[in-house]
Amino acid sequence: MIKAGIIGGSGYAAGELIRILINHPDVDLRWVHSRTVAGQRIVDVHQGLHGEIDMNFSSKLDLPGIDVLFCCRPAGKTREFLETMTVPEGLRIIDLSRDFRLEAEGNDFVYGLSELNRKPMVRGARRVANPGCLAMAVELSLIPLAKNLLLNSDINTTVFTGATSEGAEHRPTTHYAWRNDNAVVYRPFRHTQEAEIIQTLKAMQQSFNARLNMVPVRGPFSRGIMAVTWLECPLELTEVIRIYHEYFDDHNFTFITSKIPDLKDVVNTNKCIIHLDKIDGRLLITAVIDNLLKGAAGNAVHTMNLLFGLQETTGLTMKSVAF
Repeated sequence: MIKAGIIGGSGYAAGELIRILINHPDVDLRWVHSRTVAGQRIVDVHQGLHGEIDMNFSSKLDLPGIDVLFCCRPAGKTREFLETMTVPEGLRIIDLSRDFRLEAEGNDFVYGLSELNRKPMVRGARRVANPGCLAMAVELSLIPLAKNLLLNSDINTTVFTGATSEGAEHRPTTHYAWRNDNAVVYRPFRHTQEAEIIQTLKAMQQSFNARLNMVPVRGPFSRGIMAVTWLECPLELTEVIRIYHEYFDDHNFTFITSKIPDLKDVVNTNKCIIHLDKIDGRLLITAVIDNLLKGAAGNAVHTMNLLFGLQETTGLTMKSVAF
């Protein structure tokens, strides 16, 4: 059994991670650490887990007693944790913050997009940086084109996000009265996850030098991300579809569909569903994911499966809400 621990256990992504791990056939969840709710019962914070777990949040960190550590604390806190704690050399770390997503001197974290970096994760990586949820949706929309050197025009993408993308901390933009029946653009062309998207595209297509125009929109729903992307592409639609099928053929969670997907097709799953269309010479790509699963906890468990040599889908077979 893989012995697992979680730090930053009170947030939305951590709650989903707990749900997956306690039902994973190869995982023993040893402890869930939290500074803010230490000593409280996990089910008093993550109420959807009633009847499934009888454990309190821990105030102690037993790093030698686990094989993998999931870091679910806010941005900057994983770096701070690693700088102040003595971490066993063999401990595998999966970081869900944005601290180590960008390449930099001394950064030994592998970028955890399995559709791009599965091989290094299988071949002995010990530290993995989970992609951002917006970045995940946009990257999966574009990497088949990047592999075939087809990103040669400006990329325009509008990304609709659910309220849980902002985390569990209460702020004005997460209040029901504000979010319901409402939508607003935020951080247009300046979102923090743009840099990792560009890094990923350049890893696939070194000549990539086009502009990424990303407009995030806060949507009136709880969870899910829809990325609608369009760009110039000289290929016929049938050839584009062939390229996407070929790229994702041996990946377990990304699928190409002939029907424009709904968010509910993927909410509560680790899937990404992509639809392709060609209109007046422009390629239109629609991708949907669950921000808390494929965009966070589900992908982190997928990464763990790769690091420990398990079948990729283990513990991640889940049905969408659908209706």
